[in-house]
Amino acid sequence: MVLEFRQAGIYCPAADVYIDPWRPVERALITHGHADHARAGHGRYLATTGAAPVLCHRLGEIGLQTLRYGEVLRIGEAEISFHPAGHVPGSAQIRVAVRGEVWVVSGDYKTVDDGLSEAFEPVPCHAFISECTFGLPIYHWPDQASLAAEINRWWAEVRAKGQTAVIGAYALGKAQRILRMLDPGLGPILTHGAITATNDVLRGQGIALPETIAVTAGLDLKSYRGAMVVAPPSALGSAWLRRFGPVSTGIASGWMQLRGVRRRRGADRGFVISDHADWVGLNAAIAATGAERVFVTHGYTAPFARWLEECGYQAGIVQTAFDGESLDMGEGAEVAG
Repeated sequence: MVLEFRQAGIYCPAADVYIDPWRPVERALITHGHADHARAGHGRYLATTGAAPVLCHRLGEIGLQTLRYGEVLRIGEAEISFHPAGHVPGSAQIRVAVRGEVWVVSGDYKTVDDGLSEAFEPVPCHAFISECTFGLPIYHWPDQASLAAEINRWWAEVRAKGQTAVIGAYALGKAQRILRMLDPGLGPILTHGAITATNDVLRGQGIALPETIAVTAGLDLKSYRGAMVVAPPSALGSAWLRRFGPVSTGIASGWMQLRGVRRRRGADRGFVISDHADWVGLNAAIAATGAERVFVTHGYTAPFARWLEECGYQAGIVQTAFDGESLDMGEGAEVAG
C-alpha cells in the first residue's frame, strides 16, 4: 500500500512522512490550517505557500517548507504534490505516487467555488481518502447568491428593530465567505478578535476582504447599534455578547440543514453554509478521481461507505482524529487563531 493508517496518522512508508498527523512526528505534510489537521509538535512541516501564513500565525516558529500547487517534490521513493481542495484559502489535497501507483488524501474539501479559496480540482488516482462530514443525501447546500440575499435580509430586519445582528462563523474560511456576502451599505461590520486576527493574516497575503471594525475593549458599542457582528460560534453564548445590548443571533453551518439544531443552540436564525462538500459534491468529487478504492474518514462513515460499495467502489472506513465541522458548534477544529 502507498499509504498506511497508523496510530499517529496517515503514513507513507516510501517517504517516511505522515499526512495531517494527530500525534507528534518528525515529518508532517499538512493539508490546511485548521487545528484538527495542523497540530503543534512536529519536527518538520510541508504545506502549500497559501497555507503557510495561517500555519505560522497559529503554530508560531516551525520548520516549514512550502510547495506551490502542482509542484512535485520527491521524498525517498515517493513523488509528493499538493492540489487545490476548495476548503479554505491554501487548502490542499495531497497526491502521493509510488512506482506508478497514485493515492490522494483529500483533507477537507468542497467542490463549489466560493470565490475565496482556490477552486477544487479533481486529481486522478487509484485510491482516494475522502472526508464525509455531510455524507447523507439530506445535505444539499443553497447557492451563494441566495444565501447572501437571505443573510442581508435578516440583517436589514434586525437593524429595523433597533438591534444588532450577530452571526456565528468559524474564524478561518466561513467567516471570510460571510464577510464577502454582506452588503456594507446596510451598516458597519464588526469582527471578534479571533476573526480579526485571521482576517489580518489573509489580507497580508493579498486576499481581498471588506472593511471591518475590530471589537476591542475600548470600542463604544452603543454607537454601532444596528451593525453586523461576525464572531466565532462559541462567543454567542458568552458574556462577550452581552456588551452589544439587544441582539439577534444567527449561526452559519451545514448542520443548520437539520431541524432542531438552531433551536438547540439558542440562535434566532440558522444559515446553511459549509466549507465541506455536500452529498452531491462528495459523490461528484469521488467519481472525478477515477479511483477504484475509496477510504472515508470523519462524518457519516458507515452509511457513506455502504453507499460507495453499492456504487461499485472498494470502500473502507479509516478512524482518524479529524473533527470536520463540529455538530456542537463550539470552536472545535475550525478556528485558526
